[in-house]
Amino acid sequence: MTSKFETGQILDGKVTGIQPYGAFVALDEEIQGLVHISEVTHGYVKDINEHLTVGDEVKVKILNVDEANNKVSLSIRATEEAPKKPAKTSKPQPAKQQDNDTSGFNTLKDKLEEWIEQSEEFKK
Repeated sequence: MTSKFETGQILDGKVTGIQPYGAFVALDEEIQGLVHISEVTHGYVKDINEHLTVGDEVKVKILNVDEANNKVSLSIRATEEAPKKPAKTSKPQPAKQQDNDTSGFNTLKDKLEEWIEQSEEFKK
């Protein structure tokens, strides 16, 4: 059945049917494969009908050939370049407090000197 198809091959096919879970694509006159909804495009696909219609010519990559069950798993997404992720914009860092700044939380800094003094007195 599928001896002429191998994992990794990239072929042209035609969408012959659409289901909520994926699209059936004819690879030739006899063989059809399934493009699972997660393999239609990069990113989340809520409704496959927004991306494919019956009769569309598509380029597919064979992901798996299951001879025993007569199934061919396909991917359209694998034939497309992944979209570039936008560069992360770094969050503005809060300004560091100046040593002489008396506002905000300087408690540990202030208390440290006091605790050291107390510790010294306790040792005596």
